[in-house]
Amino acid sequence: MDQNLLSEKFNTLRCCVIIPTYNNCKTLKKVIEGVLVYTENAIVVNDGSSDSTSEILAQFPQIQKIHLSKNKGKGNALRQGFKQAESLGYNYAITIDSDGQHFPEDIPAFIEALENDTNKEILLIGSRNMTQLGVPKKSSFGNKFSNFWFWVETGSRLQDTQSGFRLYPLFAMKNLKLYTDKFEFEIEAIVKAAWSGVEVKNIPIQVHYELEDRVSHFRPFKDFTRISILNTWFVLVTFFYIKPRNLFRKLKKKGFKKFFMEDFLGSDDSAEKKALSIALGVFIGLSPLWGFQTIVVIFLALLLNLNKVIAFAFSNVSIPPFIPLILYFSLKLGSWLLGENFVLSMSEIDPSIELVKYLKSYIVGSLVLSVTAAIACGIVGYVFLTLFERKKILDNG
Repeated sequence: MDQNLLSEKFNTLRCCVIIPTYNNCKTLKKVIEGVLVYTENAIVVNDGSSDSTSEILAQFPQIQKIHLSKNKGKGNALRQGFKQAESLGYNYAITIDSDGQHFPEDIPAFIEALENDTNKEILLIGSRNMTQLGVPKKSSFGNKFSNFWFWVETGSRLQDTQSGFRLYPLFAMKNLKLYTDKFEFEIEAIVKAAWSGVEVKNIPIQVHYELEDRVSHFRPFKDFTRISILNTWFVLVTFFYIKPRNLFRKLKKKGFKKFFMEDFLGSDDSAEKKALSIALGVFIGLSPLWGFQTIVVIFLALLLNLNKVIAFAFSNVSIPPFIPLILYFSLKLGSWLLGENFVLSMSEIDPSIELVKYLKSYIVGSLVLSVTAAIACGIVGYVFLTLFERKKILDNG
């Protein structure tokens, strides 16, 4: 791509390049010069360097500079760079490390990918060839480890989640609450971006690990521990909030009729799997797990490899209008099974009833009711789905 044309595209797309740096005086100048071949829309964040970084930056009056008095970490440096870029009116920022492992010659690939993609709310990550000679085994392992957890947390598969050579949509990133300051920031940023609906994609890039002057500030034990703690938290948030939220939004958007035709009748799952998903949803919806039904049903559906959309939908049997009825029959059934005297009438049952007084009866009745209803609904669902599948085969035959 012609360099002048590329420079124009940077301006048209309102894109800049952010270079966070900390004590990389041996490679910084070459990286900046490589970036300036394509654009002067550059911001260097000097993260409290104690070497000759300030003197090197003074040689480039045409670029924006941020000098931080104290080294606080790559994540903080990137956040400061994002803020500066936003204040200057940029919509996108390409981040490139200053240690020389990235090739500025790959910058046009990001611009081209952004320009050709119909979705402009994308976050592009440069995908390195981790099988090439010279790639440290610890880096290859760390990348595979990170890729796996990103898939668990977002459902998306990537070949490289740790590369610092990226293109960020600043207009989307500014709406995210990002807290980390160190290397784990780059994991936090892509996971939360994916959760918010930003498409995260890889594009191939070159990488150079065998540089004599390359200085890495990644501390294997401390930084890997930070990343592991962050991933542990993200997994909990994924199963307890993100997946239930996404399913709820999906059902709300589709509506009952579309859900029934597409996810219930149109699903490729077998009648047995659908029926078991119905049974699980009804069981959890009627069981004494108030406030946790959604979390538990999603977790169990994933664990048992059932249809989580169907299970979630049928767990909503305990929606507010039905709660008094569920409470009444649970208490009535539990009291009868335990031989206790149940004196409440249906008109006295409401969600605010003091269940502690009737706790034993309620728990027993609720469990029996949920098991019985789950079995009955599962059987009815299986019969219905089996008959529907046979009819569909006959109609197509």
